[in-house]
Amino acid sequence: MSLIPKQNRFARMIALLILFAQEKGYEVTCGDFFRDERCDYGHPKSLHKRRLAADLNLFKDGVYLKDTEDYRLLGEFWESLGGSWGGRINDGNHFSLSHDGMI
Repeated sequence: MSLIPKQNRFARMIALLILFAQEKGYEVTCGDFFRDERCDYGHPKSLHKRRLAADLNLFKDGVYLKDTEDYRLLGEFWESLGGSWGGRINDGNHFSLSHDGMI
């Protein structure tokens, strides 16, 4: 699949993930959704630079949840949609769609 259809699929998946989180009683804010190609931090082929990765900030009763385990329910839902969850590598708030060998 080329990049534009994959980005479109990713955007739809993120919308479903946010709705799922809200239905479960969480509040969600956007973290790192896009990283400019000129940024010199992170992996040079970061999926954030391809608009295929997003970091979400999760809150419950106004408290910021930062532990990977706090994101497990969302991560497993994300994987059921066909995405890759960063919680498998201790980056719980990271959700991506693989592309060119990057996950």
